[in-house]
Amino acid sequence: MSNKYRVLVVDDEESITYLVRTELEDLPDFEVDTASNGSEAMNLVRSRVYDVALLDIKMPRVSGIEVLKYIKENSPSTQVIMLTNVVDIKTAVEATKLGAYDFISKPYETDELVATVRRAVEHKKLLINTEFSQISKQPVLIGESKVFKDVIEKAKKIAVSEAYVLIQGASGTGKELFARFIHQHSSRRDMPFVAVNCAAMPDQLLESELFGHEKGSFTSAIKTKQGLVEVANGGTLFLDEVGDISLTTQPKLLRFLETGEFRRVGGTNTRMVNVRVISATNKNIQEEVRAGRFRDDLLYRLNVVSLRLPELKERKEDIPLLVENFLSRKSKNKRISPQAMEILMNYDWPGNVRELEHVIEGAIALSHSDVIEPKDLWMNVALANVPALQSNPGFDSMDTNKLLTMEEMEKLYIERALKCNNWNRLKTAAALGITAKTLYLKIKKYKIQIPQ
Repeated sequence: MSNKYRVLVVDDEESITYLVRTELEDLPDFEVDTASNGSEAMNLVRSRVYDVALLDIKMPRVSGIEVLKYIKENSPSTQVIMLTNVVDIKTAVEATKLGAYDFISKPYETDELVATVRRAVEHKKLLINTEFSQISKQPVLIGESKVFKDVIEKAKKIAVSEAYVLIQGASGTGKELFARFIHQHSSRRDMPFVAVNCAAMPDQLLESELFGHEKGSFTSAIKTKQGLVEVANGGTLFLDEVGDISLTTQPKLLRFLETGEFRRVGGTNTRMVNVRVISATNKNIQEEVRAGRFRDDLLYRLNVVSLRLPELKERKEDIPLLVENFLSRKSKNKRISPQAMEILMNYDWPGNVRELEHVIEGAIALSHSDVIEPKDLWMNVALANVPALQSNPGFDSMDTNKLLTMEEMEKLYIERALKCNNWNRLKTAAALGITAKTLYLKIKKYKIQIPQ
């Protein structure tokens, strides 16, 4: 499959469509379809995803404005450039309000045409990256341990292929970071990277997010929505926590993986996209197959190449590098004391790198000097059974000789996190890696008092 930008040219003058197609396809990164009228254009949009559409405004029967409306309703990420002999101000205003990216006047210069199309492509990528990218486009993988460097080298080898990848690892080990790393080292690096958390959505919502839906297909479908597989066209689709997809949705995902074809929820038109799929799970997916909760044929399709990420306790020599990185990013003047580092080095980190990052964030907030001391570390780290802790005060709300229940530990942890974030529930939920709703339910469960 091609990774070129797909352009649709619509004009009732055959000479125009021929010239534009020839000029763009002379370049190495464009693939062009043409239509001689609005109806034909809409039929093409039903079945394919275009990066850019060039529309003649004045066409018989179905005008360019009508086609523009259709594209924006059915393929909103497609950037539309209007072609016109004379730009009528009223028409231009209407087209702009409807979402047209730009205008090109006939007769046009080839350089102007190509430059405008390229700008439209870059605009589309910018919109996608703004909406879907949660972290840097250039992921930084921190670690010098042999086990970690071996995983990086394997990821680089995987990146140059087009094979589907299954990343396995415990929560907090950096599965999405490695997915982005593979994307950035692949031939698709200049195309979208779109991530979706499969565990965060019920069946119908997940299917709608992935494949889109037609207006009126269910109660809250007040307008047509483009699916994430369309947004990711030409690039990489990252399915996080793929092991949590229900048996109802799994066959639909399998069909898409095998053919590249899908239908929007409530739709009848079959569409096709070209995406590379990287999936990730913190579950023992083979055990899920044996238990009948995950289809074996779907696993075989996802797991063409496998990448297992080590837990932080398997690469403790990387902890000082990670701490230094977190401190440099989140605080310009903080450093960590040897005693505090000893505690960090002796803790087993069940939450892995994510937990370490949150602990450092909390320590920065709690520390009243330039040096982070053991008393500044969050309570779950303080429970580490290390000699340095026994001589350190600072966890005055805890008796380190008393074995706390998991619920007592969780309550203290949440209280400390809330305090670190000035009792802001949204910031606290983000720092803990849970949803605001989950945090609210835990606050209610543990009867945690929030200062007014």
